[in-house]
Amino acid sequence: MRKFVGIFVSILVILTGLGGPGRAVAQDPAPDPELQSLRQAAAAASQAPTAAEKPAETIFKAGSLGLQKLNPEISVTGDMLGIYQSGNDDLPAWDTTFRNMAMHFEAYLDPYSRFKAATPFSDEGAELEEVYFTRFGFLGAVNLTLGKFKQQFGIVNRWHKHALDTFDYPLALRMIFGNGGLNETGVSLDTDFSAFGLVHGLTVQVTDGDNPDLFAGNAKNRPAILAHYKLYRDLSPSTYLELGGTGLFGWNDTWATRDSVAIDPDPVVVDDHRLSTNVYGLDLNLLWEPTGNMRYRNFQWRSEAYFLDKEILSPYGPGTDHIKPWGFYSLAQAKVSRTIEIGARYDYYEPEARAYAGVDDAPFTPNQVVDGDSPNRWMVSGWVTWWQSPFVKFRAGYSHESGDETGPDIDSVAFQMVFAAGPHKHERY
Repeated sequence: MRKFVGIFVSILVILTGLGGPGRAVAQDPAPDPELQSLRQAAAAASQAPTAAEKPAETIFKAGSLGLQKLNPEISVTGDMLGIYQSGNDDLPAWDTTFRNMAMHFEAYLDPYSRFKAATPFSDEGAELEEVYFTRFGFLGAVNLTLGKFKQQFGIVNRWHKHALDTFDYPLALRMIFGNGGLNETGVSLDTDFSAFGLVHGLTVQVTDGDNPDLFAGNAKNRPAILAHYKLYRDLSPSTYLELGGTGLFGWNDTWATRDSVAIDPDPVVVDDHRLSTNVYGLDLNLLWEPTGNMRYRNFQWRSEAYFLDKEILSPYGPGTDHIKPWGFYSLAQAKVSRTIEIGARYDYYEPEARAYAGVDDAPFTPNQVVDGDSPNRWMVSGWVTWWQSPFVKFRAGYSHESGDETGPDIDSVAFQMVFAAGPHKHERY
């Protein structure tokens, strides 16, 4: 028995390699080719870069424009207004209207060009408010715009009504340009450059002179030329100041005249009189917005002035006459929290009085010239705006209108709701 145990222990020592020097060791079998291949693959994988070190994924584009961007961005804005007023018997005491629902389209056509359009819908129907194409870098730093657009006269004429700081355009702007402002079809060139420690901006626009409040009688459709120049400067890290001036130059060529209003009531149409219509403007914009707290506090002061010089044929016989209404507004607005803004605005408008203002077919626009002694119209308004979110805002406000020889005193209380669905939110233009 001991003999067999000794033999078994000797064999076990040899197999487990526990013997000393000179022991017999079993030979490894030949390596398995498949196992060797797996070992090589594992070693290569262990040397591969981690996910953070992997190169960026290759994205295939067409003309440097993502294929998903070929579809235009579409937004919808809604503007609902309710007004209660007293003092004006010609208007209802309470009026609620959905002023418009507007469709906004925008797309970058290629790396150099952009298309934008705005089409509001109301109870009166649809309107093509803006549709234009912009070519960036047309001539160096000069951009080219073609189409129909709200013109760069001052500041707020360029803005859509739903994006205004208050319920409507300033009084003087509406009286001179009409309720919708200056909105024409043509070509625009604009550029910005730095010099003398200031940023300078120049916009030149050539458009059809078909605004009925300015160019009534422009049968030859001679173009109107607008130039707007602005200066911009940062006064501090939290404050900037912008000053601007605008000139608009157009023509009227067909007017009705007569030898005497009292003797000959039938007008005689006179063609091709190159009578000028010029409008001049000044604008100022000051904004304080503390760095690091701009979401909760700011203060803005904006003012604009408008001066019209419109040449007409005299209703009393040969010769011409000039009507020169003018007006201005001054607005102050402050953000008092992340969602609440409060503001106030003073409007003043002074039409030029003429004795023939009430005569039918007289060659002027009725809302620009009235009869009376030093007529004027002024308005004081205040409002509170609550931003429920970046897409929805509510506004409530009060205004008082008065003046001399321009109608009754009117007190109004207004409520407004504006929403925006889509990527553009409440774009001003």
